[in-house]
Amino acid sequence: MLQLRSMKNRGRSLSPPPSPAKRRRGPPLPPPAKKKKKEPKAKGPNAIRMEELWDKFVKDSSTHCLVWLKQFRTFEDKSSAINHNTGINERLSEMIMKCYRNAPPGMKLAVAKPEYKKTIEERLNIPCVHGPIVMELMWGLQNCMESLVPSEKSRLTKEDLLPVSQGLQTVLSRYGYNDVKPEMLIVKMASALFWADSIEKRHSEPTRNVGDLILAVSGINCQDWSLLKIVTALKAIWLPEEIGDSWETISDDDVSRLVKDRRKYEALIDKWGCLRVYHDISSAHDARTMNKRQLEFFVMEAKKAYEAKQVVQSA
Repeated sequence: MLQLRSMKNRGRSLSPPPSPAKRRRGPPLPPPAKKKKKEPKAKGPNAIRMEELWDKFVKDSSTHCLVWLKQFRTFEDKSSAINHNTGINERLSEMIMKCYRNAPPGMKLAVAKPEYKKTIEERLNIPCVHGPIVMELMWGLQNCMESLVPSEKSRLTKEDLLPVSQGLQTVLSRYGYNDVKPEMLIVKMASALFWADSIEKRHSEPTRNVGDLILAVSGINCQDWSLLKIVTALKAIWLPEEIGDSWETISDDDVSRLVKDRRKYEALIDKWGCLRVYHDISSAHDARTMNKRQLEFFVMEAKKAYEAKQVVQSA
C-alpha cells in the first residue's frame, strides 16, 4: 500500500523588480493583453491536475517525493484475495484496516477497479475512490513498481497491463502519435516533450505582453513571432553579441533599435529575469527538437517490433 506525499510547484516569471524611490520615466506601456479563460484548477492546496500526474512517475526522484511504501504483500491468486462473492482475504483485510486507521480523517482508499471499491466499502465500511485520476495514479505506480517495491520481482501480465496514461496519450497525440500501444511506450522522451510544453505554457502570457512592450518602445511588431524569437530579442537588448547562434534570427536593424532603447527597457523590465526566461524557453526548444526526433525514430522501431510480435503470436 502506497501513500501520497504533498507537492508544491514553483516557477519563474517576467515580473519587473520592485520599484525604487525614483525611476526614469519611460514610454507609455501598451494596454494589457486580454486574458484567456483559465482552466479550472484542481481542488486542494497540493492537488495535481490529471494531465500532469503521469509525468511525476517518470523519474524515481520525483516519484519518491509523491508516494512512499506503507505495506506490501503478494497473493498468488488475486481473485481469492478480493472478490465480491467471497469477500476479502483476511491478510489483505488486516493490511487495509491498519493503514486506514492510521490515515488522516476524511481520506479515501484509491482502488484500481470499480468492483474493488464496491467490495471494500460493503465489507470493510471504508470509503474508496475510483475513476480516471485514480487510473492515472495506478499507471504511474505500475510504471515505477521496481523502484517503489524492490522486493516485487514478478512481471505484469497482459491482463494487468494498464492502457496508456491519458495524460501521456495527450502529449503523444499532440505530436502526431495517436496509435501508441502500452508495450511501445517511450516514456522519458514523452516526458521531455511535456516539460518543454509546460515551460512555454508557463511563460507564454508574460512573454507576449513583453512583445507588446517591444512594439511600444522600439516600434518592432512581434505579433507573429514565436516565444523563442521574442525572448531572443530581449537577450539582444543587453547581449547582442551572443544571439548569433540562436535558433531564431533577429534582423540587424531590429537589434540596433533594441540596443538603442536599452535604457528605456531597464526602467521597465528586469534584465536578469528576462535572461532567465530566455534560458528556460531556449532550453525547452532544444529539448523538444532533440526528443521529438528520437521519439519519432523509436516509435517507428517499436511499431515494427510490436507488429512482428503480433504476427508470431497469431501464427
